[in-house]
Amino acid sequence: MDFQLTDDQRALRAGMRELLERRFPRTRLRTVIDGDAERDDGSGERGNGGGGLDRGLWRELGEAGLFALRVPESAGGVGLGLPEAVLAFEEAGRALLPGPLVATELAAGLCAMGSFESGRAGSLAAGVAQGEAVVTALDGGGAPVEHLASADAVLALGPTAVELIPAEEVARSTEPIRSVDPATPLHRRAPSRTRPEQAGPGRSGTAARLRREAALLTAAQQLGSACRTVELAVDHAKRRTQFGRPIGAFQAVQHLCAQMLVRAESARSVVYAAAVTEDPGDIAAAKLLADEAAVHNARDCLQVHGGMGFTWEADVHLHLKRAWVRAGQWQSAAAAEEELAAGLVSTVETCL
Repeated sequence: MDFQLTDDQRALRAGMRELLERRFPRTRLRTVIDGDAERDDGSGERGNGGGGLDRGLWRELGEAGLFALRVPESAGGVGLGLPEAVLAFEEAGRALLPGPLVATELAAGLCAMGSFESGRAGSLAAGVAQGEAVVTALDGGGAPVEHLASADAVLALGPTAVELIPAEEVARSTEPIRSVDPATPLHRRAPSRTRPEQAGPGRSGTAARLRREAALLTAAQQLGSACRTVELAVDHAKRRTQFGRPIGAFQAVQHLCAQMLVRAESARSVVYAAAVTEDPGDIAAAKLLADEAAVHNARDCLQVHGGMGFTWEADVHLHLKRAWVRAGQWQSAAAAEEELAAGLVSTVETCL
């Protein structure tokens, strides 16, 4: 099986990077971060009520086809597959692009399938693929909901049911919680069962598939962040001098950067492979390795930067904070390990 990128895939990745460099450069990222810091209410809890999304940027992402990459051409989409979506989301992670990107992409696909054709859900689904609507996600079990205040609708995933509901309806039963990432405001909804869950035909399989795809797209974002922190560390090691020499000339710094590269490339191979196979075990491994690469690379990047890396003005800590948030989304390390263990047990039992 050939895992090399095609020319079209390389062009897609380059185009996404160019779009984000033009529309979401570092200055825009700092505006989001520093603007939220100014809204601090004095409690020291940044990120609780800020982090409003740029609707203009969201629409441009929709026009560029980010949310419609996997929507069939017959439905007005781009007609590509999961590997191409992974490449695009990798670039979004590299740029620390905020927003419920994964949930909106999933909702766009469901809309194209006609899952929300009638009633309230139908009106909520209008314009999702074009970036006219923002959709966040509520994964059962009390998981935090990101960017709820900026969302138009919430994609609610129960054990089997899939539902699209108004964001204001969810907001009435949630409360803001502290987020370590100033660009990712979070709300928490206590687990409750106000009504029996009703899964439509085929919805049980749909819910499981959506969770797997969400985990993989989140892993792709983690991969992009891990690769970006390698670049930041190497660039700083070349420019920063100590005792008359670039710090990159010192073996300890070289080893840190080398370990970061190994983590990133190991995660890349597994994430790309999982995008092709779509196997649950492969996706669990991809999420596990990508989370580890994003978190540990950000920590090592901080070490390379020294004391300045811990300052608010530096961007390195933002990668670490975003990596922490993503590591708890869709599939935690414990859940991924359980998935992999179950697969191994099943394989052994089959062989016996």
